[in-house]
Amino acid sequence: MVSLTRSAARYVSKLSNKLRRKLDMLSSRNEFSGSQGRALHFLLAQTGDIFQKDIEEEYSIRPSTATELLKQMEKNGLLIREPAPYDNRLKRIVLTDKALVYKDQVVEELTDLEETLVRGIPEEKLEVFFEVIEKMMDNLSE
Repeated sequence: MVSLTRSAARYVSKLSNKLRRKLDMLSSRNEFSGSQGRALHFLLAQTGDIFQKDIEEEYSIRPSTATELLKQMEKNGLLIREPAPYDNRLKRIVLTDKALVYKDQVVEELTDLEETLVRGIPEEKLEVFFEVIEKMMDNLSE
């Protein structure tokens, strides 16, 4: 029987909300939103061509949500979308110099947040956590 006071969905939702609030409080958020910062962090870590579909997959978001996110980032001068040289139908995401200025700050803030999030949790318990979360995501994909 599932407990209504201690349900996995409720706890994941609470953690997600707390995490989102923390991300929105980071100092770099004066320039862009928490979701833009997360996307920027992901984009900064990539070495090859990156496309909207990559953002959708990384964050499990709908195409319309990714489109809005990228439009806002483009409006804020953080990226441009240009045709891929090998296929004009594909628009690759290219970070601007303005985005690159924030690289160290975004990486540092998200690294600090990750360290805070897992502080005091032994490595073996984190491994179990990741296994459980991955199984939950698989279950919801069925």
